[in-house]
Amino acid sequence: MVLSSVLATLSLLVGAFAAPGYVIPTAETKAIGARATNFWSSWSEGSGSWRCANGAGGSYTVTWSGTNGGFVCGKGWSPGGSRTVKYSGTYTPTGPGYLAVYGWTQNPLIEYYIVDSYGTLDPGEPWTAKGNFTFEEGTYQLYQSTRVNKPSIEGTRTFQQYWSVRTEKRVGGTVTTGKHFTAWANAGMRLGNHNYMIVAVEGYTNNKVTASGTASITVE
Repeated sequence: MVLSSVLATLSLLVGAFAAPGYVIPTAETKAIGARATNFWSSWSEGSGSWRCANGAGGSYTVTWSGTNGGFVCGKGWSPGGSRTVKYSGTYTPTGPGYLAVYGWTQNPLIEYYIVDSYGTLDPGEPWTAKGNFTFEEGTYQLYQSTRVNKPSIEGTRTFQQYWSVRTEKRVGGTVTTGKHFTAWANAGMRLGNHNYMIVAVEGYTNNKVTASGTASITVE
């Protein structure tokens, strides 16, 4: 992975990669995160070629290819929360992976995804459908899943994952995160106190398909 001098990376040896990104920000990264869209988060594991390059402002690029492990990286805010996220770029994936607004909350510990596009939808844990909602930005299917004794921003924990998956893929546009948070709450999926939130590219392997692709993303 190509890392800048301001990158905080946590390398974790996990038995099976199941599509999460685990980065515990350092004091240095938190200072960067105080400037909107400059919070940079990157994590990877395994022997694949996962290259996340932190660019100027809200931009970054990714190239990836591998049959073992995976990665997640992106730019955004620390802390996250309800905001109007605008981004643009290109995203060309093969195999499992997502382009999503991605983040964490604490108390309760929740990992969440607002998925705008993807290669293959193949989550590591079974999804429970929680309905759908439609508003001016599109229609999204809602899901919930559980990670048991897996790495998180608080160490090894059992926690919930919340998902909004757009029914029509897109790359670029506006994501009003508060709309999703409200839809999740209405479905009984409640968040905690916001940690970081990024526009993320993620790729991972599932022992069936090689993950590969390129992306160039700019977060406004």
